[in-house]
Amino acid sequence: MRFTTARDLVLAGLIGAVVVYLALRLLYGDLPPLPQLAGITLLVLAVVEALFGFGLRDRIKGNGKPVQALTAARAVALAKASSLLGAIMVGAWLGVLGYVLPDSGQVAAAKHDVVSAVIGLGCAAALIGAALWLEHCCRTPPDRDDQRRDPIR
Repeated sequence: MRFTTARDLVLAGLIGAVVVYLALRLLYGDLPPLPQLAGITLLVLAVVEALFGFGLRDRIKGNGKPVQALTAARAVALAKASSLLGAIMVGAWLGVLGYVLPDSGQVAAAKHDVVSAVIGLGCAAALIGAALWLEHCCRTPPDRDDQRRDPIR
């Protein structure tokens, strides 16, 4: 498994933005207003993952109970999945903003949905940050006994 790259996240976000924007062009008039706190679930996930990352980082560095390899692998898988979810949702909320922002001055529902989209966008961005932090915390520190010295000085 390789670490998450910016290219992966940007591609997922672009796909999310295009799909949601096109769906809104077809269906926006039939949808109920978006809940203003729709993105808060992503913020809760972000807080949990960030806290998990701090605890895991200390244990990997040798403070406290050692981390089993399977636990670290599961944490990396969770981090990768969460960062991709966050990227898709950032794209989705940007798609919503791209659709409703131009009409927010004239349409009351669009003005309401701008607030929902901004909150969702911030929460999705927080999830990406927390997931990348968790993935970073799962990296093992370099082994001091395995460091090679430069023979030529």
